[in-house]
Amino acid sequence: MKIALIGYGKMGKAIEEVAISRGHEITHRISSSNPIHTIDLSDSDVAIEFTKPDLAIEHIHHCINKEIPIIVGTTAWQEKLAEVCEFVNSNNGALLHASNFSIGVNIFFELNKTLARLMSNHPEYKIEAEEIHHVQKLDAPSGTAVSLLNDILNENINYSDWQLVSDFNEANTNKIPVIAKREPDVPGTHEIIYSSEIDTITIKHVAHNRKGFALGAVLAAEFLYGKCGVFTMSDVLKI
Repeated sequence: MKIALIGYGKMGKAIEEVAISRGHEITHRISSSNPIHTIDLSDSDVAIEFTKPDLAIEHIHHCINKEIPIIVGTTAWQEKLAEVCEFVNSNNGALLHASNFSIGVNIFFELNKTLARLMSNHPEYKIEAEEIHHVQKLDAPSGTAVSLLNDILNENINYSDWQLVSDFNEANTNKIPVIAKREPDVPGTHEIIYSSEIDTITIKHVAHNRKGFALGAVLAAEFLYGKCGVFTMSDVLKI
């Protein structure tokens, strides 16, 4: 498969390494110095996009208009998701988006939803969330953390929203407090905590490097090739 990389930072380079190891070819390495509107994508089977929130929708539109399926790992643009899905579907395009492409994280998502559902009948447990990413991470909380928090809200009736805080004690009683830390060379850590006077239940995912995200993105590209519609990693992993 011939893959165009939209964004050639650390993630783009990690995806390139995994893609080549799986027998794929990288056709283009698109960046700020090599922008997408200067590239002829007709030689590409699929595009994988990891850039910035203010660029993601433009890249999606460009690829769909050029009939190139696109995998999007950029986060913090999803408030426009309904509009984007309508555009993709009305143009018979193909989009696969995810807040996190790691297989482990997507399994973690399912564990999080199950635990939230089980704990909904136990309001004595206070929910807290913490995430840690590298200092280059622009959005806080991360897209992965937002997905985890929203999944909890869908399953647990005791909270109405989540709230970004610097200390857990700052949060309103009906909002889940989330702390977002930025530290050097941290690929990603996410922890969900349920605490009561009696005990504490914690689930946690720690990424050791970017290989898991890169592999998931390439698996998503292999899945999306030849399809039309809008998909997520749940479709890829059959969760």
